[in-house]
Amino acid sequence: MLGILEKIDDPAAVHALTAAEMDRLAEELRERIITTVSRNGGHLAANLGAVELTLALLRVFDPATDRIVWDVGHQTYAWKLLTGRRDRFGTLRLPGGISGFPRRDESPFDAFGGGHAGTALSAALGMAVARDRRGGTEHVVAVVGDAAMGNGISLEALNNIDGTTGHLIVVLNDNEMSIAGNVGSLSRHLGQLLANPKYNRWKRGAEQIAMRLRMSPLRGAYHRTEKAVKSLFLQNALFEEFGVRYMGPIDGHDHRALADALEIATRYDRPILLHVATQKGRGYKAAEEAPDRWHGVGRFDVARAELVESPAGYSQTFGECLARLADRNPQLVAITAAMCAGTGLTSFEARHPTRFFDVGICEEHAVVFAAGLAAQGMRPVVAIYSSFLQRAVDCVLHDVCLQKLPVTFCLDRAGVVGADGPTHHGIFDIPMLRCLPGLVLMQPKDEAELARMLATAVRLDGPAAIRYPRDPGPGVSVPENPEPLEIGKAEVVETAAEAIRTVWIWALGDMLPLAHAAAVKLRVAGVVAGIVNARFIKPLDTTLLLQQAAPQTVFVTLENGVIAGGFGSTVQEALSDAGRTNPVLRFGWPDEVIGQGTTASLLAAHGITPEMVAAKVLATVSR
Repeated sequence: MLGILEKIDDPAAVHALTAAEMDRLAEELRERIITTVSRNGGHLAANLGAVELTLALLRVFDPATDRIVWDVGHQTYAWKLLTGRRDRFGTLRLPGGISGFPRRDESPFDAFGGGHAGTALSAALGMAVARDRRGGTEHVVAVVGDAAMGNGISLEALNNIDGTTGHLIVVLNDNEMSIAGNVGSLSRHLGQLLANPKYNRWKRGAEQIAMRLRMSPLRGAYHRTEKAVKSLFLQNALFEEFGVRYMGPIDGHDHRALADALEIATRYDRPILLHVATQKGRGYKAAEEAPDRWHGVGRFDVARAELVESPAGYSQTFGECLARLADRNPQLVAITAAMCAGTGLTSFEARHPTRFFDVGICEEHAVVFAAGLAAQGMRPVVAIYSSFLQRAVDCVLHDVCLQKLPVTFCLDRAGVVGADGPTHHGIFDIPMLRCLPGLVLMQPKDEAELARMLATAVRLDGPAAIRYPRDPGPGVSVPENPEPLEIGKAEVVETAAEAIRTVWIWALGDMLPLAHAAAVKLRVAGVVAGIVNARFIKPLDTTLLLQQAAPQTVFVTLENGVIAGGFGSTVQEALSDAGRTNPVLRFGWPDEVIGQGTTASLLAAHGITPEMVAAKVLATVSR
């Protein structure tokens, strides 16, 4: 017998379901999400917590005309299942499959793309104003997590709502978590709203009156009374001070109460925020008990609730090395933007809790906060995903580099990141950072070299950045007291035989295995290539480069980053500045959106393979 989910071919079908069928559908959605994520990996806990909210949204709104904007989007799996993607849900996060985030090019029901926190309010406000200008009647709804509400973009949008549009619905999905526990004053304020017992007892009774007065002339008087009572209990909810009507808290797992509240919101004549309380990980005991651990996961065994562990990566090495450096340097502090475990700082936090700062999903603040610390003699290290630092590049320039402050940026997930796809690929950091004055930019070939680069960076008088991939390194043991590197000094790891035509492959970090494999292909074809571990993107080892730049030399550059303005461009510019005309064959990611998939599959799809490197080198040599 087909389940209810299998009969939902159109989101409008949700309207016809009974309350009991909605309850059953919620169970089926959770079962499908758990099963699929256990096979493909993905964001589990947040999606399990947003099931009833999704059902209520589809009960009240028509996604074909109304605009539902999801912040971040890692809670949209139920949305995808109910908006025409059920049959493709098994391809979630696989090469060529559906994305783990909302994408406008994937479905007309995805009103706005997501992946990074804090964008929904601004986008929804823009949509509401566009609707107002053309005289439209569709509803615009922003679904924002409590952690994303503390993001700078969200607060800027909140400050701009009053007077910009008369009708905007904001759903604040509050599970008291971002990836780990929330931090900051806004989080505490929301917690007070959820927990105030007197207000909540009054509110439950008042809501019954509100539903009866929904279409009554007395509704205005009721709202004035309610606002006065809220002010008495809650000292004026923050959102009311921004000109946004506050309604809540609402049980986020009661689809009936949610639908009722959303119905009221559709008839309200000013911007309104519904404060919805949900449980992250709901319906899967392991995720309920440890929602941070089950936020984003790889494959796992559902029955045993055991993750299929991947080998320890650079993140763990970074965290352990930084903790050891902090043991010897009391001025060293670590900063992260809601990514403690993801960036490997768990061990640092445990050993040096007073020198660890999680600033929440506030990347710009993290950078300027670090600059302030450095200006007063501290040695801050900012651990951040490469794709998240994109939001704060101006701060790196204006507040760190121009003031020559000794801040170290450790860019985790540099390069492609697999199934998280385009929004999370860390392939743009080299062009963004190498143009910034005074910044030293490095990439290690293995864990031991990462430790040496970290030891180098925290001793510099100015800013530095170290980029390293999500994929694990070769597993090289890390020395207890790593020696700093000589700034701007590359490493020749394989020499090229003297020949009429010499080939030198300059590779960055995780691309060295590709360099070695390509060199083997070339040797079979009668061409011997030397290999250089560049180590430093900036400053480049121009001394070594020009020594190798004999008239007949061909250079090859390999990088896990975009070609445009990347490491290969650095090499090409250095040769040109010295008046050399040697050909430079650059291999990296092209000027296009890179999809989701394993690193190996993406490299193969874009011709970044030993065979293609060797073929292009041989074609150049033959000319």
